[in-house]
Amino acid sequence: MSKSCKGLALELVKCLSESDCVKVEKRSYRECAGEKCPSISSECVGLRETYFNCKRGQVDMRARIRGNKGY
Repeated sequence: MSKSCKGLALELVKCLSESDCVKVEKRSYRECAGEKCPSISSECVGLRETYFNCKRGQVDMRARIRGNKGY
């Protein structure tokens, strides 16, 4: 279950690396992913929300019994 969010994390990093926030503004991935910045695409925002829900599902006891929904 600990690796069920790995695919989402890799896609989020790939999406952020192609955004202006990392390329032009030279900010870190953490800074770009942590705030609602207009220089990241809506796809990256959607991936960030999905990744957050995946990580939250790992802590939720109901999801731990059933298993986290894999990517």
